[in-house]
Amino acid sequence: MLLLTIFPLSQGYDTWILELRGAGLSTQGMDFGQYKDPLDSISQRKDFFGKDTDYKSFLETEKRYAFASQITDLIEKLVNIIEEVERSSPVRAFDMQNSISTALKDMQKQLDLIAKYDWDFDNYLEEDVPAAMEYIKDKSEPKDGKLLAIGHSMGGILLYAMLSRCGYEGKDPGLSAVTTLASSLDYMSSRSSLKLLLPLADPAQVLNVPVIPIGTLLAAAHPFAANPPYLLSWLSPQISAPDMLQPKLFEKLVTENFETVPAKLLLQLATAFEEGGLRDRSGTFFYKNHLSKSNVPVLAIAGDQDLICPPDAVYETVKLIREPLVTYKVFGEPGGPHFAHYDIVGAQRAVDLVYPCIIEFLNHHDAA
Repeated sequence: MLLLTIFPLSQGYDTWILELRGAGLSTQGMDFGQYKDPLDSISQRKDFFGKDTDYKSFLETEKRYAFASQITDLIEKLVNIIEEVERSSPVRAFDMQNSISTALKDMQKQLDLIAKYDWDFDNYLEEDVPAAMEYIKDKSEPKDGKLLAIGHSMGGILLYAMLSRCGYEGKDPGLSAVTTLASSLDYMSSRSSLKLLLPLADPAQVLNVPVIPIGTLLAAAHPFAANPPYLLSWLSPQISAPDMLQPKLFEKLVTENFETVPAKLLLQLATAFEEGGLRDRSGTFFYKNHLSKSNVPVLAIAGDQDLICPPDAVYETVKLIREPLVTYKVFGEPGGPHFAHYDIVGAQRAVDLVYPCIIEFLNHHDAA
């Protein structure tokens, strides 16, 4: 997303990045008191993740973490994976043990923050986005008092929801134009791979934890998606089409881009896979039902090989916007290049093909 920020900046736009609550620089500080590394006492044990280790003792050792016992089931699932791989390939099993051990150490460090991960999609929409917009307006002082917005994935979903809510309430959203990339309010009829996360949408039943450590788990899984024998080969195409992202950028994206997700957020986002699409926390307001009331021009962009938000999912939202206001583009050609979920913002071909399209749209509506 940084490239997508630099490009408008190079075209003369005053450009700001809005980081979601709990992600990147928006994470809250961690204070472990006298412990420089609260897992030193565990990681230095000779039997840490050894073959005969009682893995439940990992949780029992650090009882000061109030929610530690709630991730027992998750750790047991990971241990089962290790044992299964060990039967088929002892060498790969050793590598997986090391990777998951590191992942669990990261997860343990997050336990102090779990109680603070108590927000949902509506908190983003009703609190964070308006606060950020007011701050940006105060600093940038736009002549017409309005902003141009670009949102990828969750960012685009937030922009759609904002346009819908403001249209329903008869309010001016304060936006001159909106560009969304790989975003939709309704995934039900599509073949989105996000459906794989639906079992996690009921953490009380599946994991019994208030957060889902997606970032930690993906970081642990990455080596087994990127290297032979490709045990998790389904992971790579979720992120990028072949030969689109530089290997170092791909690795950095997988290991650093994804964050811990509050269960409340995942539960609300799961409604996007149900009849009527994404709903508010009360379950009574369907965001897509009021998108047609918006007067803000929208450029909606999809990637031809996006498995997370396929073009048909993007179109499911696009078709609800009044035709004069919406422009819909799918990037990717039969003979290549192809664009997956993160290629549309991070690949060099996006700089060559996608970004100029966005700038043309922004220029047109910035001058309007």
